[in-house]
Amino acid sequence: MAETASLPLVSLPNKMATVKVLAESPGLSSIPSTYTFPKNESDKKSSVSDTEYDDNLIPVIDFSLLTSSSPEVRSIIINDLREACQKWGFFKKSRRENLKESIFNLPPSPVDSERFQKSIAKEPERMARELLKGISESLGLEASYIDKTLNLNSGLQLLIANLYPPCPQPDLAMGLPPHSDHGLLTLLTQNGIGGLQLQHNSKWVNVDAPPNSFLVNTGDHIEILSNGKYKSVVHRAIVNNKSTRISLAIANGPSLDTVVCPAQELIDN
Repeated sequence: MAETASLPLVSLPNKMATVKVLAESPGLSSIPSTYTFPKNESDKKSSVSDTEYDDNLIPVIDFSLLTSSSPEVRSIIINDLREACQKWGFFKKSRRENLKESIFNLPPSPVDSERFQKSIAKEPERMARELLKGISESLGLEASYIDKTLNLNSGLQLLIANLYPPCPQPDLAMGLPPHSDHGLLTLLTQNGIGGLQLQHNSKWVNVDAPPNSFLVNTGDHIEILSNGKYKSVVHRAIVNNKSTRISLAIANGPSLDTVVCPAQELIDN
């Protein structure tokens, strides 16, 4: 039951224009049948609470170590990155607080693309490219392999903003259904309200975002390029009946005309 900035607005009953308007309707105690999300037995069995599955198991990648000039330190963090991509397809990484402030203080009117590129988009792009260098090395490839092979100088970057208003019947709705992301890496930040869940060992894990961190997940192109060694993680967003959640996802990938294939070095007989 999310409202997404990058998608057309949905038609709602009674000529309502947005999910936000619906959520703010006086006396709203139930959601229209249009917005109920049917859950199968697998969804019910795999749903977990914070106490049943500890998200502290999700790896944390210290970006400062990834950019260290020390070969020993870099070797350790590359190995951590390898394990994170193999076991989870997801990790948390530190970020600068002023980036968070600049993103969440964007004006409600359309943002000038050139100003956005200079003030906000450059830092996540730099982070993504450094992480992709580390991922290249973790696969036994040259650090510049992904950057050069997929021509990331002409790569694509998307900002996807989602608004999840309080829902009177959160058990019947879904913010975003289970999916994997296109592209290479997605960096996500949120306004302190949880709701992101990722699928791990057939269970849904509630993901908390600690202060000064980005949540990072691998996408479909990483799974293809790694010949399946790293998986594109399936995740979803749930809603609650108390607080509004805002998430901003910055997806990074190759240009639209790039063909992504498994790295030759990772193909066996």
